[in-house]
Amino acid sequence: MAKGWTAEKSPAERPDEDAPQRDRSGLVSTERVAERAVLAARLPRNDPRFDRPEPLGELALLAKTAGVTVVGEQVVQKRDRPDPATCLGKGSVTLLSERLAEAGAEVVIFDNELSPRQRRNLEKALGKKVIDRTELILDIFASHARTPQSRRQVEVAQLEYALPRLRKLWSHLDPGVGLRGPGEKQLEVDRRLVRKRIQELKDELKVFRERKEREVKTRKEAFTVSLVGYTNAGKSTLMNALTTADVYAADQLFATLDTRTRAWEVGHNRRVLLSDTVGFIRHLPHRLVESFHATLEEVTQADLLLHVVDASDPQPLEQVKAVREVLKQIGADQKDELIVLNKIDATPPEELPYLERRLANTVRVSAKTGVGIAELRQIVNERAAKGELDVRVWLDVREGKALAYLESAAEIFAKELEDERIRFDLRCHPRLIGTLRSHLRDPDALEVEGEEPAKEPWED
Repeated sequence: MAKGWTAEKSPAERPDEDAPQRDRSGLVSTERVAERAVLAARLPRNDPRFDRPEPLGELALLAKTAGVTVVGEQVVQKRDRPDPATCLGKGSVTLLSERLAEAGAEVVIFDNELSPRQRRNLEKALGKKVIDRTELILDIFASHARTPQSRRQVEVAQLEYALPRLRKLWSHLDPGVGLRGPGEKQLEVDRRLVRKRIQELKDELKVFRERKEREVKTRKEAFTVSLVGYTNAGKSTLMNALTTADVYAADQLFATLDTRTRAWEVGHNRRVLLSDTVGFIRHLPHRLVESFHATLEEVTQADLLLHVVDASDPQPLEQVKAVREVLKQIGADQKDELIVLNKIDATPPEELPYLERRLANTVRVSAKTGVGIAELRQIVNERAAKGELDVRVWLDVREGKALAYLESAAEIFAKELEDERIRFDLRCHPRLIGTLRSHLRDPDALEVEGEEPAKEPWED
């Protein structure tokens, strides 16, 4: 056989491209083959990302989180207004088609939200599947949702996104006898079924939200703190460093979708409730914010927000801006806020003073190494003490349940037995007195003296 030539395989020896792929043991492989994608975007001329080596770096991370392999060169067009037909101009669409062919990619991922018309025209012009930023984020949320509530929240957002984009995608569904209206087309049936499902899910989520509101209200005797921040800023890692929560923490976007609340002891007999929440991101789909409103209830009701910022990120100030925009959407932008500059172990030292000048009210922390944790705890302790009362309480010795609660929840300075009552000199939040009364068997067994707010050390 001549060099450079190989014998042609018989039909029996040729691999069947449609046959299921098998591993070495001969079993059918269930591993998902990663799709290959080229990234594209239309960015306004004043967008600061143009000056970066990787203007679509965040989109690439989102794609990686979704299990997509990014290939080829990015296509980014400076354009203030999107082309109503294809988002990009004709020249950029042609360039994108060439990049797809060169890279052998099956998918285009846009860093913009595309209208149904734009997506349809692009798929026709490119002959490839087109996904926009919103659909990509929804896909990630769907794959990370673990609880019944988060799954329903994501499904609502997905269906609301899909509703205006339906093009007989559900033609396999038969509405059945009595469901199709007179002269109703299949597309109309599909839309009606989607709307019906959305309403069912929203009714279920309303029950979740009411339950969450009742749950949060029962905690009002405690000072509540909520961790907020850009996705992958290290909130869950910080939560684990501050408490024994052992919540899932991973170096990926949107690793946490469900709220976790744990007690955090910040001072002598002073515990606060600390909650970890879903991370935010630039241009977080509005429908997702609405769907996750029940999950974000912890944020709207918190006494203090610990805004965790990845100080090592190239653009931390933009991330802060994006988080504050979402906080404004949910009505939490006026909350007391402490900026936690996280990952200082990976941040150039000269960057930290710059961030502290631009962002008031900051503390430096490394959740990974533990540096700054003690200072953060002290600051939160001082915030929790603000507004507390110095009070004198007399409590009947037969009120065992109330006595146990008081000694575990209040900062007690003095304790003395007087006849059949115990006198306590203590400091506590006004809400604690209300909770103490709920533990009483006899409403007359408690006497409270002192209504002046406690002075802070710096007020003396």
